[in-house]
Amino acid sequence: MSNKRICAPENVALNGVRSEDEKASSDDDSYLPGLPNELALQILTCLSRLDYPILACLNNKYKSLIGNEYLYKLRRQSGLTEQWIYISCSLGLWEAFDPKTRRWRNLPKMPCDYCFNCADKESLGVGTELLVFGREIPGLVVWKYSSLSHAWSKNPPLNYPRCLFGSSSYKEIGVLAGGCDPVGKIVDYAELYNSEHGTWQVLPNLNRARKLSSGFYMDGKFHVIGGMSAEGKNLNCGEVYDMKKEKWSVIENMHPRPMVGKEESTMRSPPLVAVVKNELYYADLVTNTMMKYKKSDNTWKMVKILPLRANAVEGWGVAFRGCGNKLVVIGGANHANHDNKMILMYSWEPDRDEDWSMDCIRYGVGSFVYNCAIMGC
Repeated sequence: MSNKRICAPENVALNGVRSEDEKASSDDDSYLPGLPNELALQILTCLSRLDYPILACLNNKYKSLIGNEYLYKLRRQSGLTEQWIYISCSLGLWEAFDPKTRRWRNLPKMPCDYCFNCADKESLGVGTELLVFGREIPGLVVWKYSSLSHAWSKNPPLNYPRCLFGSSSYKEIGVLAGGCDPVGKIVDYAELYNSEHGTWQVLPNLNRARKLSSGFYMDGKFHVIGGMSAEGKNLNCGEVYDMKKEKWSVIENMHPRPMVGKEESTMRSPPLVAVVKNELYYADLVTNTMMKYKKSDNTWKMVKILPLRANAVEGWGVAFRGCGNKLVVIGGANHANHDNKMILMYSWEPDRDEDWSMDCIRYGVGSFVYNCAIMGC
């Protein structure tokens, strides 16, 4: 286990009580002159994350604050986290999109080797980190982008290195399930990542080994659905992990479209699923519609037509995510009057009698979404 702790900057009064020396120097030490630091921090947590890099340029005091996890912990405690969309449409390049302000931020280029850029990759946003899993020439690796330092670094490796797994996160915790090991064997391993400590913890094995599955959190529990079994058969079941009992339970026939007969395809992407307001949605590649899961009887119903052709490349190149209170669909298109390709981003808030909203058109980044992750901090 790591000894890493979340610490407040030295001049932050956690309990709101300041000594006489602190009061005498408050004009010099306060983040906002005239206000106690406790109140100033509450105000700073309300600012957009996009404004933090500007604050960090003001002086070393702000630079230390913005680069410290304490401010983001206060944001989580106050329910002020912002859900950003991290997307890669070009090899080795990532961008972050803030749906609230509709502004973009370029991430530094990932310092990986050529092999990593060309290999299959998975991504996951956990706490203040973006994890990208892939293969370099020496073997499987995990690259980590930190929102605090705005830089990439190598992350501690998995206990069981693998790819093509299902994954999802909740606050500072991420879970990985199944996948393929370095020699291509489909496995039933599961691990939990704690971003505060930067550590991996082995969990009990799944009931069914699977690759190319999808993971999601619903009702505070991690689920995995679909994928391919060790025998090469498409799986229609799901599994849910109970943290207290430390046990996986199978949910039979959870997949909304059984993969049998002519519909069975080894080239199909992992199930396109997303959770919003603790409700599960699925992008159906056969009908190009969106379906909603009914927990009470393990059934699905169609709720809306998708705004993009998600089935153009068997589901690859399209992102379907839950971001805050909205479902987001991101995919590519060629503009009729432009040579360069573009990405289209649509969103829809469930339970509102509205159509999909066009949130953004991003030109010149390609038309294929290689990876997409949501980070809330």
